[in-house]
Amino acid sequence: MASLVYMIDLSASWKKSVPAKVTDLFNSLNPVDIFKQKDLVAIKIHFGEAGNTAHIRPQFVRQVVDILKGLKAKPFLTDTNTLYVGSRIEAWSHLSTAFDNGFTREVTGAPVIIADGLRGNSDVEIPLNGAHIKNAYIGADIHYADGLVVMTHFKGHELTGFGGTIKNLGMGCASRKGKLDQHSNISPKVNSKKCVGCGECVIWCRGRAISLIGEKKTRKAHIDPERCVGCAECILTCRQGAISIQWNESIPTFMEKVAEYAKAVLGQKAGKSIFMTFVTDVSPLCDCNPFSDRSIVPSVGILASTDPVAIDQAAADLVNQAPGNPMSNLESGLEPGADKFRAMFPSIDWEHQLDYAENIGIGSRKYELVKL
Repeated sequence: MASLVYMIDLSASWKKSVPAKVTDLFNSLNPVDIFKQKDLVAIKIHFGEAGNTAHIRPQFVRQVVDILKGLKAKPFLTDTNTLYVGSRIEAWSHLSTAFDNGFTREVTGAPVIIADGLRGNSDVEIPLNGAHIKNAYIGADIHYADGLVVMTHFKGHELTGFGGTIKNLGMGCASRKGKLDQHSNISPKVNSKKCVGCGECVIWCRGRAISLIGEKKTRKAHIDPERCVGCAECILTCRQGAISIQWNESIPTFMEKVAEYAKAVLGQKAGKSIFMTFVTDVSPLCDCNPFSDRSIVPSVGILASTDPVAIDQAAADLVNQAPGNPMSNLESGLEPGADKFRAMFPSIDWEHQLDYAENIGIGSRKYELVKL
């Protein structure tokens, strides 16, 4: 059976603005039947890296917040800290970046809570028993929320072809340990040239897997892979940037891990989730980059559904149906109907994540597009 995906375009007039249309779009999913009074509702969103401007506009988020508050629910904006070293690696920097990008309570009407805590280690272990993931590590405040609204900026992605709702769920809701679990199957590595032997990583290591080897002036950190628990705290702790992830996971397996993590998140939110995807400013790379390149297609519109697979499929189809932007870095696939994602990333089969997500029961690739 096809899942319903509702859509608004970005046309506007004196009679109705785009923010007003966002209100209509969200209401089309009957949130009154999904969220109850006093429900703590996590609005999962990517705040954008410092320097990135393609992220969802905070003014659109305000429309969703106002509806939820009108239902007497308690919405809050949230994301988890990053695995890589950037402007959102821990909660202090993450909150500062979110506020700089306009996601303040004054603009959105809701507080911001970083779901996996100050250092990215506040998580809940969820038994899953998937093909790859036996236990998923989800940001605690997303797990403990009563409901979930996933607001996703649709864009290209270096590992999955595109970044949509499935990735926003699976990678975006995982704690630092969960992110490492998806990206790599071996322990982080130490760059001996950068390491100064300060020992801070030794103090913070949960598994006591790090030791200092050598004399005082030449001692360097060493990670025992047999004792490493994969929490990735050493990456954050090292002020010299001497410890980094080993990006060794194959792309198909990575996609499958992301989908399994998405399933772990949704298992706690059955019947309590809404998904919105903004097919606007479709930048070629992830919003984790500290910049936004030209959109590969004209902004298409905004989607809403209760099926995360269907909404990703619809967003991908709409991008591919659109004419490519000759001013972007899209060198081929410019004609309507051409596969824009394979044009950018020829070695990535972006459909694999959708097939796998459908096979493990997250949703359906079949959809009916309802234009409001």
